[in-house]
Amino acid sequence: MVLVVDQASKFWALSALSGGEEVTVIPRLLSLRLLLNPGAAFSLGEGVTWVFTLAAAGAVAGILYMARRLSSPAWAVVLGALLGGATSHLLDRLFRPPAFAQGHVVDFIDYGGLFVGNVADIALTGGCALLFLLSLRGTPLAGVAGEGRLSSTEDPA
Repeated sequence: MVLVVDQASKFWALSALSGGEEVTVIPRLLSLRLLLNPGAAFSLGEGVTWVFTLAAAGAVAGILYMARRLSSPAWAVVLGALLGGATSHLLDRLFRPPAFAQGHVVDFIDYGGLFVGNVADIALTGGCALLFLLSLRGTPLAGVAGEGRLSSTEDPA
């Protein structure tokens, strides 16, 4: 869901905000303006876009690997948010101009001039916050072996 909403909102931003328009949503707090970001957060690392492409690919692979053990609904939400955000950023890096694996991420949500982001950034930030909370609570990613599930040789009676 994150992937679809993020890519659709970026498509909208590219068509509606490409002329340099800025749309004020909440004065001095939130506006919409298009920014094509070759770097990471706060446009850091603009000259090494390919590193962010590799990092996003590694994150997607790691999340998919971890999801194989998944049995917790709370962790499913966390990994889903992280997977959607990371995959959307990876697609931007791979397929957007200026070149394959060096594409710029489409950012358009301006938080009062502090930074500009997108829906994937919201999902990634929220996913990381929930990951931190689940880790603090000790919520397991998967059920503990022998708890809650019967093996094929156990009798339920």
